[in-house]
Amino acid sequence: MNPFVSVIIPVYNDDKRLEICLEALDKQTYEKSLYEIIVVDNASDNPKDIQNLVAKFPRASIAYESFPGSYAARNKGISLAKGAVIAFTDADCIPYPNWLDLGVKNLLRVSNCGLVVGQIEIFFKTYNKATPVELYESIAAFPQEEFIKKYRGGATANLFTYKSVIERVGLFKTTLKSGGDIEWGQRVYAFGYQQIYADEVCVKHPARYSFEEIYRQTTRIAGGVYDLYLNDKKTFKEINLTFLRLLFDDFLLIKNRILNIFKSNKTKGIKQKIATSYVAVFVGFSSLSEKLKLRLGKVSSRA
Repeated sequence: MNPFVSVIIPVYNDDKRLEICLEALDKQTYEKSLYEIIVVDNASDNPKDIQNLVAKFPRASIAYESFPGSYAARNKGISLAKGAVIAFTDADCIPYPNWLDLGVKNLLRVSNCGLVVGQIEIFFKTYNKATPVELYESIAAFPQEEFIKKYRGGATANLFTYKSVIERVGLFKTTLKSGGDIEWGQRVYAFGYQQIYADEVCVKHPARYSFEEIYRQTTRIAGGVYDLYLNDKKTFKEINLTFLRLLFDDFLLIKNRILNIFKSNKTKGIKQKIATSYVAVFVGFSSLSEKLKLRLGKVSSRA
């Protein structure tokens, strides 16, 4: 018999896309009596809207977490979860109908499996009329297989694990605004669990559309990376050497992303490739600039 699954979704001021996510989860091929959906409102401006929406879905329940950050919200969901299996996704994701079926199947098929991460498929606001930012996202966003191989973690937009694994390795770090899923995955790996990428376990995610949207995302990620790698450093030398490495990584990222853009068949013609490469440069220097601000005393933020 298949295990009971708790699907955990943090949400912050995003009831419209949450409704689409919940509709997709309501249509899962997994046995209806074998999963629950826990939506955790992370102090949205209009919590009643979230509550009223969740009430429309019989398998969904609502919880509230006032501490800012999606990792605190996920931890709240974990504390309420009844399932032996925990499935994470985000309010702006649209799981495929067989998402739960295939996620659980992959988790069960590997001995001593600690986590399964699946594909996050990027889609555009208007089909065949992608902006340069959307094209950049389709090439660069959520490389889950790379995350597992290089960093031993994956994005919680599409991640399956056991509650027993969480109980052993610990919860997400609530001090991190971004990158907490990778840090948690590294702990899973350190405890000796197997980790797998399953391409067929798929959710759809909208591409960021504008420079404003991708700037907000970039500064949040930069803050998460900064906090993850620098907050535990003690000596002046450790701090500065790590900081310089992070800045170097941004320059390296620009180069690698531009190479990928020119190799990709998702960008057509030299003009489109140049326009998309400009986004890569913008993202790289936005990240670098944010880390410099953080080094000078700015505090990382959730958006």
